[in-house]
Amino acid sequence: MSSRTILPAPLAVRSALREDAAALAALSRPFVRMGALRERSLSLYASDATDFLVVEARDGSLDGCLGLRVHPADPADGRGPTGVLYNFCVAPRRQGCGLGGQLLRAALAKATAHSLDALFTATTGGGDLFLRYGFAPARAGLAPKAWANSLDPRRNSQVLARVL
Repeated sequence: MSSRTILPAPLAVRSALREDAAALAALSRPFVRMGALRERSLSLYASDATDFLVVEARDGSLDGCLGLRVHPADPADGRGPTGVLYNFCVAPRRQGCGLGGQLLRAALAKATAHSLDALFTATTGGGDLFLRYGFAPARAGLAPKAWANSLDPRRNSQVLARVL
């Protein structure tokens, strides 16, 4: 008998549906309470559901999510289309299993499919996973204006970017 641990097959990443709004809010709630995520209303999760990539557990709950908002090119600034990653969280029971990397790879593939020039994100943590995937510290002024203007300076977020 082998002493190897057999890990369950990885769960698939899929695009979220409007019907996932309550599950997105429930998954995010503990991270909002810790101050890692900004609070969003259920109606906002519903209206923005198509931004999200999710990993659904076998029981139907969500194990992780990551939003990708596409911002169109800004000819006035000479910038092509860019994206912003937001509301990135993995259920505590699934952290350390590679699920965050799986979500981030799926978001990078989606950004590439949309021909985005760059991706931006803001984190209140160290951003280690983003840094491992080629993100680097960046000035908020390089990001889409609407998003950069929405950053709350009291959160002390670090802006990270990756050129695609």
